[in-house]
Amino acid sequence: MKSKSFLIFQFIQIAIIIFFFSLLINSCNCVPCRENEEAQIPLSVLNKADQFIISKTGDDFFKKYITADFSQSKHIAPNYLMVYKFYMPEKPFVDELIRFTVDSTGKVLTQYEVVGIPDCNNNPMDCDFVVDEKIAKQIATENSLPKGIKDWKVDFTWEAKYNKYVWKIISTKKETVLQDHDRAEGEFIIIDPSNASILEKESWKVN
Repeated sequence: MKSKSFLIFQFIQIAIIIFFFSLLINSCNCVPCRENEEAQIPLSVLNKADQFIISKTGDDFFKKYITADFSQSKHIAPNYLMVYKFYMPEKPFVDELIRFTVDSTGKVLTQYEVVGIPDCNNNPMDCDFVVDEKIAKQIATENSLPKGIKDWKVDFTWEAKYNKYVWKIISTKKETVLQDHDRAEGEFIIIDPSNASILEKESWKVN
């Protein structure tokens, strides 16, 4: 009959084997996934996509604030949708995505929309976001944006019309919920986050 100490020793051995086996399984689940994600985008294509962004932002800005998002970038044969994260830790309201499409050689396809790349090289102020959400709301108030019937919708967002990031604040003055659709109207204001100027202030309506 096996002694109690021998049985305890065997139990400890089995526990150690199970522990290291679980570590092995977890590492197999994590590392290959990351490699498979990156493998969808050839390195030559990724490098050219990086350089396209750098040509607008500069190398230092790119390295500091922009990283490839392999979970959202994908191969849409024969092209590649490139997605990058743009995040500034010191200005947490800057948490956006950059998107554009390239061909199999990495050349940017201009027939598709290019979203979210600030042009720091030609317009350095466009990358110096001095207006935060609090200041944007204050500017909206000073420019008579109506309080509305519910809280303002406040977004720091890419605006294709101006080819830059803006603060867009939407006020809702009327809203009717119908069975098949909603009706609403109000006003919005668009503020330049680099110099606090008003780019646009208009009414909006959804019938």
